[in-house]
Amino acid sequence: MKTAWMAMTASLAGAASLAGAPAMAALSGFHDSAAQIAVITTSTPVADAMKQLPIEGLKATGKRGDGGIEWRVWSKGCSIKVVLTPVAPQGIGRTDYRVGELTRCR
Repeated sequence: MKTAWMAMTASLAGAASLAGAPAMAALSGFHDSAAQIAVITTSTPVADAMKQLPIEGLKATGKRGDGGIEWRVWSKGCSIKVVLTPVAPQGIGRTDYRVGELTRCR
């Protein structure tokens, strides 16, 4: 009985210590990349850089040392690089993204 009581007390103490810690809300890789794709496909500067051509494909090409996430977006006769800048939430929440850099259509 005493051992069960000690285990329950230790368990409650551990839970109480976590209650004051900030929550770590992490999105799955699928949902995080979907959020990034949404930023790219709803961006007027990206649409203008693509000369308003329909998107044929896009691909994440890597993460930069400064935290930026590079994507390649292409259409027939046009390919651009888009760098998304992560925007940390104020408090608890998910990371948002904004278009940081664009290359010209080539």
